[in-house]
Amino acid sequence: MPRYRIAVLPGDGIGPEVTRAALTILEMLQPRLHEVAFDFEEFSVGAGEFLRSGDPLPPATLEACRQADAILLGAMGLPSVRWPDGVEMTPQLDLREKLDLYNGVRPIRLFHESHTPLKNLRAGEIDFVLVRENCEGLFSDRLRRRDPAATVENDRLRITRPGSERLFRAAFALARSRRRHLTLVDKANVLPSMAFFRETFLEVAREFPDVATDCVYVDAAALFLVQNPRRFDVLVTENMFGDILSDEAAGLVGGMGMAPSADLGDRHGLFQPAHGSAPDIAGQDLANPVATILSAALMLDWLGDPECRRGAALINAAVEKTLTDPANRTQDLGGNLGTTAMTRAILDHLET
Repeated sequence: MPRYRIAVLPGDGIGPEVTRAALTILEMLQPRLHEVAFDFEEFSVGAGEFLRSGDPLPPATLEACRQADAILLGAMGLPSVRWPDGVEMTPQLDLREKLDLYNGVRPIRLFHESHTPLKNLRAGEIDFVLVRENCEGLFSDRLRRRDPAATVENDRLRITRPGSERLFRAAFALARSRRRHLTLVDKANVLPSMAFFRETFLEVAREFPDVATDCVYVDAAALFLVQNPRRFDVLVTENMFGDILSDEAAGLVGGMGMAPSADLGDRHGLFQPAHGSAPDIAGQDLANPVATILSAALMLDWLGDPECRRGAALINAAVEKTLTDPANRTQDLGGNLGTTAMTRAILDHLET
């Protein structure tokens, strides 16, 4: 019987609460899956771990993540805990880079019309995936030491052909599994790095003649997401552009509490809600667990075992049925359910 080792990184703020919700779902689901078992092992990471040990991502924890079959993460970082140069601690970014999780997958789906600020949209009419390059782009210089006496700072936007090609091939493969349309988002009219990015995209596109493509500048893409999100199936873009557009996209379907994500490489996969640690509501049973629960479903699907994929489908169906009822809304969606109550509502649909 396959046994999958899952490294669990609850992290900071609301991270432990939403991670607990996802584990509750997975533990209830496991007996219903035939000849599949999960071993969950929890590790301390993030700002809280830094305050305890002086390292937000201890080497032993990183090695455990390397050895795990998948990683489930809650949220990391606290605004009050920073490095001497003023930036926050982001061990989640360290994990992406050290494990080469270059393929950032951000599914966006509208479950109920009351969740979107846009008019005249029904459930399912917003349904696209944003694919974000995770290991290059404008984040490339994030670990460079900043001179506190400097009067000028520069951050390099790094694009490589191998990094772009593997990203585009992953995005095309995803588009093939959906509606066979892929949109490149860039700024090729201004930046040489983005012109190179587009040139590489168009070369890779020749390998996938069955997938329709278009290219949209990032500012126009931000506009089109609000004006007509139905036009998109899969979008692929650079690291910083993806960081910004994925938050905008989450706002179209209810906010960050509705936005799951997967950070994938050729060997490793990390799954987490796209939201931050939200320390202002931590410990109050107010966090929306849906993004983390949907991230757990992404994890099961990625593991690839037929029973794991059946489990992912069961979780997705339970979330959809739960959110069909407009009474099932957490505070961020304009309702009054807490983390525990929303998790229980999803469990009820999963059990039936």
